[in-house]
Amino acid sequence: MRKTKFLHFALAASIAFGTACSTAEKTNQAEAVATAQQTQVAEQEKASKWPRGVTYEIFVQSFCDSNDDGIGDIKGMTSKLDYLQDLGVEGIWLMPINPSPSYHKYNVTDYYDIHPDYGTLEDFKQFLEEAHERGIHVVMDLVVNHSGSDHPWFQEAVRNPDSPYRDYYVWAHKDDPQTQKEGKILAGDSDNVNRWHQVPGSDSLYYGYFYGGMPDLNFDSPELREEVYKIGRFWLSEVGVDGFRLDAARHIFPDDRPEDNHQFWVDFRNEMRKAKEDVYLVGEVWAEADVVAPYMKGLPALFNFDMGYAITEAVNKEDAGVLVENHKKIRDFYKTVNPDFVDATFLTNHDQNRIMSEVNGDVNKAKMAAALLFTLPGSPYMYYGEEIGMRGKKPDELIREPFIWDNKEADDCRATWVVPQYSTEQTVTPAAIQMENENSILNHYKTFIELRNNSKALTYGELEPLNLGTQEVSAFIRQYEDESLLVLHNLSGQEVTVNLPDNLTAYDDVRFQNKAQTRETNMLRLAPYSTVVLEE
Repeated sequence: MRKTKFLHFALAASIAFGTACSTAEKTNQAEAVATAQQTQVAEQEKASKWPRGVTYEIFVQSFCDSNDDGIGDIKGMTSKLDYLQDLGVEGIWLMPINPSPSYHKYNVTDYYDIHPDYGTLEDFKQFLEEAHERGIHVVMDLVVNHSGSDHPWFQEAVRNPDSPYRDYYVWAHKDDPQTQKEGKILAGDSDNVNRWHQVPGSDSLYYGYFYGGMPDLNFDSPELREEVYKIGRFWLSEVGVDGFRLDAARHIFPDDRPEDNHQFWVDFRNEMRKAKEDVYLVGEVWAEADVVAPYMKGLPALFNFDMGYAITEAVNKEDAGVLVENHKKIRDFYKTVNPDFVDATFLTNHDQNRIMSEVNGDVNKAKMAAALLFTLPGSPYMYYGEEIGMRGKKPDELIREPFIWDNKEADDCRATWVVPQYSTEQTVTPAAIQMENENSILNHYKTFIELRNNSKALTYGELEPLNLGTQEVSAFIRQYEDESLLVLHNLSGQEVTVNLPDNLTAYDDVRFQNKAQTRETNMLRLAPYSTVVLEE
């Protein structure tokens, strides 16, 4: 990668790092430098390569409505690919798009088609073609832990106990002792303890981890496993997706059979690679690091829930704490299982309160959370609307509200399937208006994504935590090949002064800063809620 030296602050006596200018002159010149550096980020040669790039999660129903029926759709999403390309994302993760009776579509009734509200298979193939033309990969939610209770397989299994589909599900007699126990809450993905569900007019119960409308599939059945492999091959080979996000990956087998869960995903990956050698698989295993790690044998990418929680806590407390140290420990541990693992980092997703609501609407803290996400190691995921500061708190419908593209009278694709309570024009500035404001959260996201995409160190680099003796400052080094960066984030609303030890004084070139900083010899004054990236 061509290295760009922006300005040598340590050598430029007339700039903010020097001592010859007046305070006012230093401030004005430093602000001009900060602006220039943000624009020059784009001049860097692109370093990131998916799946190590940024991925954008979309709930199609809320993203863009092309036909004015109130529901977002595939054609609407296709019309916004240029927006996503300009944002800098290299991948898209689609929440479920299969036919389903629910708004969220996690209870699938046909694994081989598109929900008619969203469009057709041909619409989806066109979307894939246009995304690929822009260098954007597409991952779809594959929901195979369970089907919907309206799926023909399950309906036939209920009607006819002798049906071959009976073995596609998990059954027990109503008097079986295992059906009398409440399920344990082991993860953040469900608080349901009633796992066994009645069939009217029958002595049989069926198992559904999440609820009765989602009966679990029986992966002890060879026929069911082959059916799941067939589904995967269809979407990879015949439709052309680049991979899958595997919902509820921890629950394929019961909680007391973790080794069987681990092995299934090894088998699944091997089967998918027969259809597409470079298939990308990212799993949802909502658990602690020691529980997550064994899944990496079959799922090379897994979501890092711990990091999202830790970033949110750090920005809310304005205290770096052990955020970076713990992130490094987890990554080092995962490398012992799979040295090539993809750490799918994120702030919040479709199952959690949105990050802007988690920081109580504080734009500075939301921006800082994004700055940490895009400068720490990992392959970042962002949830649609996060980049414009959308808000949302549970229940789930209210964390999946429609994207706000423009003022209502000019917004030609805003979905209306739900009346928003958190993300309205009174609380969220529309994307079109934010595009024209260089200080908007949207342009903040674009700037940091571009910074990351253009840096091998920020994309692939190792992590070295630093303790500079100031709790408000998160400091670390990112190193890859000949590129070494010192990253400093002031998490607080006050100017903070840090003293750089002698071993860090070689970091005297400013690669990036989003607010004016001043430096005198080893002393660096960081503006409130600011980031500076120094290069050797």
